[in-house]
Amino acid sequence: MQLVINTFGASLKRKGERFVVRAGTNRFAVSAHKVRSILVTTAVHLSSDAVLLAVAHQIDIVFLEKTGDPVARIWPPRMGSTAAIRRRQLEIAENAEGLAVARDWIAAKLRAQTEFLDELKTRRPAQNDLFQSAIDTIASALNSVDRLEGTLDERRGTLLGLEGSAGRAYFNLLGQIVPEAFRFQGRSRRPALDGYNAMLNYAYGVLYSIVDRACVNAGLDPFLGFLHTDNYNKPSLVYDMIEPFRILADRATTLLFTGRRVKAEFFEPVPGGVALSKEGRAAFLPYYQERLEQTVPYPVQAKPGKFRKIKVRDTIAFEAHSLANRLLGRSDLPRIVETRTIWADSSSADSAASTQSDPVMDQETTLDETSEE
Repeated sequence: MQLVINTFGASLKRKGERFVVRAGTNRFAVSAHKVRSILVTTAVHLSSDAVLLAVAHQIDIVFLEKTGDPVARIWPPRMGSTAAIRRRQLEIAENAEGLAVARDWIAAKLRAQTEFLDELKTRRPAQNDLFQSAIDTIASALNSVDRLEGTLDERRGTLLGLEGSAGRAYFNLLGQIVPEAFRFQGRSRRPALDGYNAMLNYAYGVLYSIVDRACVNAGLDPFLGFLHTDNYNKPSLVYDMIEPFRILADRATTLLFTGRRVKAEFFEPVPGGVALSKEGRAAFLPYYQERLEQTVPYPVQAKPGKFRKIKVRDTIAFEAHSLANRLLGRSDLPRIVETRTIWADSSSADSAASTQSDPVMDQETTLDETSEE
């Protein structure tokens, strides 16, 4: 489970092998053995004993900005790795193998986009031409991506250009199917110019923290990427590996809007744009975390055609370990690019998004002003 603390002034303390969270008159206790990570979205009090308990159980504590971006993290002092993985990261970034890794991630992203639009189109027959135009644009970009050969230095600009053209068609369409009060034109960041992008940016921020953790746990260097170029203090590999998983945030955000569960008070003005308000974060994060805890079919190692159920969030860790194994000369773990329609599930229907999620669940726990002991 993931423990989320989003009440200003709440406290996180330790009692034996349990975490104890207090927020006003609310109190929640959970065994450290059941916690995978702790998200802190506001100002809270942390005891050093609670931090040491988290470290002892390999639990990272992540602090999120209002935008959802991770701003700080408390890790155990040593994470499993080998220098051979990092050396290989540098090596393949210079050859055709590096392009193949990046190309597969972008191709998986574009496939997920077309599958999602196809799904939405079936419930909007009157807008068939509008959807088909966007789907055709993305499919054309995908076809070009699949044919790219060479090295990253030779093809980086082309690959980013194809991804960008597909993204513009994708988001321009999504901007036209949300409720009229929330319609938007394309992507906007830092700050968002509308409510949809404010929520989507927050969802991406949460994903960044999950991908970052997966990279480090797999022994990968999050600052040694392939497609995204190296800059000072820029986790390039995280920006690369998140690409096929962005659909998780896209689906969660879009279906919340099309399910008409978004309220005007979920947003607040910030200099130059819009951000999620306290109410918006409290409503969105439990819903999003619940979706990440759902199970999906995933290929079984060394058994072609066989699948098993794993949690959505765990597919990210599997992808990181698969890349680490590949760098070490082993190809025994399936990759996300091999799963095709992994994200389609019963919650995809717009009407299904109207089901209210409980802020306190077995798989994920959020303590806020509405929580009960």
